[in-house]
Amino acid sequence: MSRTAAGAALCLVGALTLAASPAAAQPVRAAAADPLARFHHQNLAWKSCLLGPDDATGNELEQAGARCADVTVPLNYDDPGGRTITVAISRIRGTDTAHRVGALLLNGGGPGGQTIGDPPWVRTSMKQVAERYDVVGVDPRFVGRSTPLDCHWPTGSFIRGAGTDRADFDRSAAFAGELARRCRTNEGDVLPYVTTRNTARDMDVIRAALGERRISYLGYSYGSYLGQVYATMFPGRTDRVVLDGVIAPGRYGPRLLRGTERANRHALEGWAAWAADRNTTYGLGGTRSAVLAAVDRVQAAAARTPLSVGGRRVDASLLPVIVMNGLSQDNDAAYGAFAEAVQDLRRAAAGRPVTPSPWLAEALGFLLTGSDSSYGSVQTAILCGDVAAPRDPETYWRDVQRARAQDALIGPVTNNIGPCAFWDAPRERPTTIRGDVPALLVNATGDPRTTYESAKTVRGNWPSSRLVTLRGADQHAVYGVFGSSCADTTVNSYLATGRLPSADVTCERSSG
Repeated sequence: MSRTAAGAALCLVGALTLAASPAAAQPVRAAAADPLARFHHQNLAWKSCLLGPDDATGNELEQAGARCADVTVPLNYDDPGGRTITVAISRIRGTDTAHRVGALLLNGGGPGGQTIGDPPWVRTSMKQVAERYDVVGVDPRFVGRSTPLDCHWPTGSFIRGAGTDRADFDRSAAFAGELARRCRTNEGDVLPYVTTRNTARDMDVIRAALGERRISYLGYSYGSYLGQVYATMFPGRTDRVVLDGVIAPGRYGPRLLRGTERANRHALEGWAAWAADRNTTYGLGGTRSAVLAAVDRVQAAAARTPLSVGGRRVDASLLPVIVMNGLSQDNDAAYGAFAEAVQDLRRAAAGRPVTPSPWLAEALGFLLTGSDSSYGSVQTAILCGDVAAPRDPETYWRDVQRARAQDALIGPVTNNIGPCAFWDAPRERPTTIRGDVPALLVNATGDPRTTYESAKTVRGNWPSSRLVTLRGADQHAVYGVFGSSCADTTVNSYLATGRLPSADVTCERSSG
């Protein structure tokens, strides 16, 4: 569940750590006690982040003074002497060495989202406190510039609606099964190791390779779950932890979108009211109900005959995914781009030729071509590798039918079957998250991806945490993204001092 338009469609037992040894005073035996010694003590070869003249991410990192390195980690932590892979990181060093806090590791969500390019904008959000940190972007294992994984899918996301009837659902089940088959065929040897627990283990190797005793952490969306897993697997190795767009661990898994129907409907209604106020610009209707009715008519048209949009076919299983993709960022630019997309879809529903707007063209390319196959492949592998999903298609069909009765547009998406129903069982059990980690949690009340209820659940389970609430915004990811001076200042104060607020903090949308 990344912050990008594409990624918005959707972020511990047996850890190999150096335990205290009664023979710690004996150098030979102490070294042997750490099976990961060669990874923990590796020398990182820092280099330019620029991969070529057209590398926009590398160019931005270069201009910000970042350097990049590849960290070697085991594919399988149960066999540290076996096959290795690399994890790509970037780093912008802090300049205030006299007041240095340490390294701040970043994860932007997904799962499967790239984070290596995030240090420049995160440092901007941190303002002066950034000078006290080495800000480190990490592309998790098999993501972005790390050792790649690609199942060679014809899509960038497994997420689809269940359509309107049983035949549509059966087609979506066959599609999910085919995606799983492609992963097993093309990447079956590494799939068991594409997990959050292994990503957390990689983070601890990065910590050691950077020479840090503890790390601070900023994780968005899925990254909030990764942060909880890391803090549980490696207690005592976190310093200041900020989790934004919070996932309750009990809700994490392949069916993560279940339960978000109400939040997505609220976001859709909020956008519809915004579009109604700008009817002279977009022509979708002068009232919220009129705009919502226009969306429903487009969905009904797609159910009768797939819409032709720029040479691509948009049917009833795809259209609600496009709608949900338009509902994660609560600002004029995102709302306007989505409104233009609905204009295009309405023209297509009327049988008129359509050249899709840039946002819609990108969304269709993501969903209907293999250009982002690697993103969807890794995202799915992590979800399926972390938590087992029900295998009986009838379970999903019953859930879809119940959800359809409550919300005919969104329910068949959030409850539909996916590739995890056809996946091999996870190698490890889901993590039981500890409840004593001091952390600053951040969430908007109307977040349609990681709902506010999830954030409140984590806050209740972590008495040592504090919750920053952004009220009145249907926004996924707040700190440094939405523009709330209240939320940003609260986070920066914590990063600067290491002291959590004395009580939970509520920020009003209108406060800036």
